[in-house]
Amino acid sequence: MTFHEMNFDGLIGPTHNYSGLAVGNLASAKNAKNTSFPKEAALQGIEKMRTLVRKGYKQGFFLPNARPDLSVLRNLGFTGTNSQMINKAAKQAPELLSMVYSASSMWAANAATVTPSLDSRDGKVHFTPANLLTTAHRAIEHPQTERILKTVFNNSKYFKVHSALYSQNEFADEGAANHTRLGGTYQEPGVGLFVYGRSSQANLTRFPARQTLKASQAIARSHGTREALFLQQSSVAIDAGAFHNDVVAVGNGPALFFHEDAFVAEQQTAIFSSLAEQMPFKAICVSRDEVSLADAISSYLFNSQLLANPDGSTGEMHLIAPTECRDNKAVFAYLERLIADTTQPIRSVTYVDVRQSMSNGGGPACLRLRVLLSDDEIAAVNPNFIATEEQLNALSDWVNQHYRDELAPADLADPELMIESYDALTDLADLLGCEAAYKF
Repeated sequence: MTFHEMNFDGLIGPTHNYSGLAVGNLASAKNAKNTSFPKEAALQGIEKMRTLVRKGYKQGFFLPNARPDLSVLRNLGFTGTNSQMINKAAKQAPELLSMVYSASSMWAANAATVTPSLDSRDGKVHFTPANLLTTAHRAIEHPQTERILKTVFNNSKYFKVHSALYSQNEFADEGAANHTRLGGTYQEPGVGLFVYGRSSQANLTRFPARQTLKASQAIARSHGTREALFLQQSSVAIDAGAFHNDVVAVGNGPALFFHEDAFVAEQQTAIFSSLAEQMPFKAICVSRDEVSLADAISSYLFNSQLLANPDGSTGEMHLIAPTECRDNKAVFAYLERLIADTTQPIRSVTYVDVRQSMSNGGGPACLRLRVLLSDDEIAAVNPNFIATEEQLNALSDWVNQHYRDELAPADLADPELMIESYDALTDLADLLGCEAAYKF
């Protein structure tokens, strides 16, 4: 049986907007209340997927969460028809509209944490949707995310979709943005590297340390993970704007590509020694002298996708980087030196334009959830969610038909946006044969 890494990207929804809701996300704060471009955003995401498909990689996608989520407004005391609730919220608590309209489920790296069948004791692929409780607009996602995961991975012989962890501060979980699977090859068991920001309820950083050690440990237990290691993110990185570990580190196979300031140094030494004992581990550390932490975060250098060859071999690896890396002189110069260095496996860089996502704080790696799957497991995935040229063309047509070119903050108060969004998602569910995934 052959195993392959498959990327599942989140489709960017029709209410993509800049509300600046994520504390510690510098790009989100910088662009808060700017006009967004939903159609451009969604098409950029689809083109990134098309880039990988054309390079020969296995690619899938997820539905966007239904937005606005009016069940939240009802829970918070608003009554009447859908339009009446929107009108009341716009007058009485307009900040709630930003929360229920948020399209942040586009960042599939936060959808769930995944343990492949090779690494689980029961031989199934395990998914735990992230509770995302640190921010209100994301904490409402996991019930819909669970339904979507069960729609895509709908064969219980191969897949186990858990419910999100108990939503309490000690178990704050932000998904695969803080988890990396490392191993010698895709054909043998690997190690789950869980990165956490804090080990207690107290937040000791200026910006929220979102992932907790207890959450990571709980996921490893519930998934029956054979080999799990736990490493703390540095407070320096968090306070510089690395709200998730994937802003300062990305790993795949035997390679971990990371900034010098990514982790707590004492723990890093012990963890890396353990990894080196288990696999041909290659630590690719970018020093702060080569790329400052500020440049790494503003360009999202480490939020690039680190890919093996399409055939799964890891001797020569590839980065899918945002165009912001090409535009940053220090980062671009470093990447040119990197791919010329034959002592490490990263051999090429492809730059992709996901500027609409980047402006809200998510790069190429934020937009995808990586899932290691066997041939039989791939055959068991709902085929409507496998990205082919034909399917990507259909999705582009759907976006062009339904999405607005521009969306200003004031537009959230217009019930017509709600109607347009629901109509778009209804048509998408019809297109993909998954009407039960949405509950408007």
